[in-house]
Amino acid sequence: MFLLPLPAAGRVVVRRLAVRRFGSRDLSAADMTKGLFTSAGENFDKLIAGKLRETLNISGPPLKAGKTRTFYGLHQDFPSVVLVGLGKKAAGIDEQENWHEGKENIRAAVAAGCRQVQDLELSSVEVDPCGDAQAAAEGAVLGLYEYDDLKQKKKMAVSAKLYGSGDQEAWQKGVLFASGQNLARQLMETPANEMTPTRFAEIIEKNLKSASSKTEVHIRPKSWIEEQAMGSFLSVAKGSDEPPVFLEIHYKGSPNANEPPLVFVGKGITFDSGGISIKASANMDLMRADMGGAATICSAIVSAAKLNLPINIIGLAPLCENMPSGKANKPGDVVRARNGKTIQVDNTDAEGRLILADALCYAHTFNPKVILNAATLTGAMDVALGSGATGVFTNSSWLWNKLFEASIETGDRVWRMPLFEHYTRQVVDCQLADVNNIGKYRSAGACTAAAFLKEFVTHPKWAHLDIAGVMTNKDEVPYLRKGMTGRPTRTLIEFLLRFSQDNA
Repeated sequence: MFLLPLPAAGRVVVRRLAVRRFGSRDLSAADMTKGLFTSAGENFDKLIAGKLRETLNISGPPLKAGKTRTFYGLHQDFPSVVLVGLGKKAAGIDEQENWHEGKENIRAAVAAGCRQVQDLELSSVEVDPCGDAQAAAEGAVLGLYEYDDLKQKKKMAVSAKLYGSGDQEAWQKGVLFASGQNLARQLMETPANEMTPTRFAEIIEKNLKSASSKTEVHIRPKSWIEEQAMGSFLSVAKGSDEPPVFLEIHYKGSPNANEPPLVFVGKGITFDSGGISIKASANMDLMRADMGGAATICSAIVSAAKLNLPINIIGLAPLCENMPSGKANKPGDVVRARNGKTIQVDNTDAEGRLILADALCYAHTFNPKVILNAATLTGAMDVALGSGATGVFTNSSWLWNKLFEASIETGDRVWRMPLFEHYTRQVVDCQLADVNNIGKYRSAGACTAAAFLKEFVTHPKWAHLDIAGVMTNKDEVPYLRKGMTGRPTRTLIEFLLRFSQDNA
């Protein structure tokens, strides 16, 4: 990556220059004369009579993927040069990893380079597309994002744009995908005293209406929830003084107004204390992001609206807090869901499935083509897959294949989990009610939670995404900083985009 100060314009522009390694072997000095750089790098090296390659050759070992090296004073108009390793040349889909390795390498390299620019306190960057402008844009926009809204001291804001006159359409698509994920990250990271159910709904309303005129937003109050007989949802909300909200958003992109929609449902617990079955205090602050399901599905719909996709989509988000109080659910209580089924609440910290039960029942009223829900539902999902992939439970192999194909493209992976009758038996074997909100046994908690949700679904194309394991990032995804991830928003956007193309 090299930096172009433009004194006449009064700003600094940063152009991206990447370095490739061939295969996994080390590069000798001779190798560095054989097309080591991207085309932008080659052009810059020619501009300075080969000094870039010469300086790189004597600066140390070859750059590994995602690693940076900064040089100074190579050209009077280019005082700073940041090189970034791009990894193996011509890397494609890795069937073992279930992603496109080349795209992931580009995202990671661009993010590393842009952060180096940010550390140099430069305000703008022009990014070499590296052969995939969308992946480069995603790396830049995701890599530069950090939640510092409530801090007085903020990082330098760096604006990224495509270097040259390349594929601007692909670049803008990447910016849109990454911005959608960043919206989800912002919603999830914001403290729970700021991100209340009401505030969440207002932010989504503002974003959706600015994205497209083909939208409707209904912020349903407690009285409406009561009219809908959503007793399971209300039983969770009643423990908090914060009023619940049922957020219903519509994007009407199909030229046929009566075209059946896809319905996305998201768990919207804006803070989860566990209720009477209270959580341990360690890391409980992370439960500000227990509305990650609602954040990702709503952000994906906002992005679909910006893409002007020719389909109809409805988003449903039951929003409330799960708090301990004299009004809260008690272990052993029995509540009644919208479809009439009774639920024995043996653990008040298994509350996400209680609010989703009513939302899933309501989703069926729209005669949808697909029902998909996302939720930070179980710690067991984190134990099973960690941050490697979102767990998907679905009754439709067609729907699974569509989600899987989308995830290969985005690098934000999914993995299919079982919906066996074996797990259903463990939640319907219930002493006091039709179904229990926890399984009979400690094992397979993610699977019994999915089996519980299936009791409220009759649609033949339904998928439940348990995103608990991918909620946070420490260092596993190199182009995301530490914190809330907004995953798998880009995979949901890609799924919607592909669905719209298939149905065109």
